[in-house]
Amino acid sequence: MRTTLTLDDDVAAKLERLRRQRDLKFRDLVNDALRRGLRDMSGEPRKREVLRTRTFDMGKPLINIDNIAEALAHLESEGFK
Repeated sequence: MRTTLTLDDDVAAKLERLRRQRDLKFRDLVNDALRRGLRDMSGEPRKREVLRTRTFDMGKPLINIDNIAEALAHLESEGFK
């Protein structure tokens, strides 16, 4: 079957790079890429790993960081060193 396919520039560039590396015809590379992609898309969706961030109590802050300008002025002062 012949068809016209419009590719985004980044996709076309990656395909062309692979075509040169593997010394394949463009149509063979596109067909292989589509087969692999369709196979991946047809399977069950991958289960995502649940990520959890542990909390840590740092105690009372030494400076108030609600006002960034004030916090920076405090950090840059001679007395903070």
